[in-house]
Amino acid sequence: MGRVVTFEGPRVVGIREYEEPPLGPREVRLRTLYSGISAGTEMTAYRGSNPYLAKRWEQERRLFLEDEVSIEYPVEGWGYEEVGEVAEIGAEVTKVAPGEVVYGTWGHRSTKVVDEDWAEARVLPSGVDPVVGVFSRIGAISLNAVLDANVHVGEYVAVFGQGVPGLIAAQLARLNGGTVIAVDGIRRRLELAGELGAAHVIDFNEKSPAEEIKGLTEGRGADVSIEISGSYPALHEAIRSTAYNSEVVSAGFFQGAGAGLFLGEEFHHNRIHVVCSQISGLNPSLDHRWSVERLEKTVMSLAADARISLEPLVTHVFEANEAEKAFQLLDQRPAPAEVVQAVLKF
Repeated sequence: MGRVVTFEGPRVVGIREYEEPPLGPREVRLRTLYSGISAGTEMTAYRGSNPYLAKRWEQERRLFLEDEVSIEYPVEGWGYEEVGEVAEIGAEVTKVAPGEVVYGTWGHRSTKVVDEDWAEARVLPSGVDPVVGVFSRIGAISLNAVLDANVHVGEYVAVFGQGVPGLIAAQLARLNGGTVIAVDGIRRRLELAGELGAAHVIDFNEKSPAEEIKGLTEGRGADVSIEISGSYPALHEAIRSTAYNSEVVSAGFFQGAGAGLFLGEEFHHNRIHVVCSQISGLNPSLDHRWSVERLEKTVMSLAADARISLEPLVTHVFEANEAEKAFQLLDQRPAPAEVVQAVLKF
């Protein structure tokens, strides 16, 4: 029997068992090693604020409608930061072997059956700590935001939010030749951002990010800003911090009404272009040659080559049966200063 983490209701975590399905001839059974918890998107399902729990997403017209809901409790197998090893292969499988480590998205469950082609495309580079695999999708989200930001050598890039995606995005923006300014309100995250290469760090509890960023850039403001925390006040401050006629990439998953935005101020007067970055699509100028699979593979390759550092982001590891404790920790507001990436071990 397998085990899967469920949300039985808002802030109620359970663990259910499921029957292991038989393998087809070209299928592979993965045994989960680690499953990371997203402190942003995933917590919306845990808390009950996710729009899919209140409205119906109509894919054909890409609209949220209020006639019914897309998801109801219990929500089973939420999660998108998984890594596992090949535990069993079908009779005709030739492309992967038992023991190989595979990254991907299959939820907080102890096993997953996948096609061998899918598994082959996601084999973790050899010699890499398996826990790095939990960052494939969240890393892809970060890379997607940096591609949307179109960073050029010598430009100032302000990254608002130094949780996991922000810390990855900051490293990627630096690889693009950007001078990174990291903004957050948690001292430990800012310290980590500096250790991972951010040129400047700003604690918004102590200083005005917009004023500091203007000071660092001879009064211009950031050439591009990335808001990746999902906070409306942070988005407003990113708009304030960005140069005239320039771009803010909005990559956070915002919840509820947009309190904290003052669109008649810097947004209006500085002609700020706000663009959404979301993992279901890519920049139209890139989508003929980039895909989510390529985003993920790129992040894993950069980690394997030590061009970005992901292991330091893992701060807490819980046994899978401690999932409730892990979610309760991440649900604290303000967030505990020491928490960055929490991981479930299966």
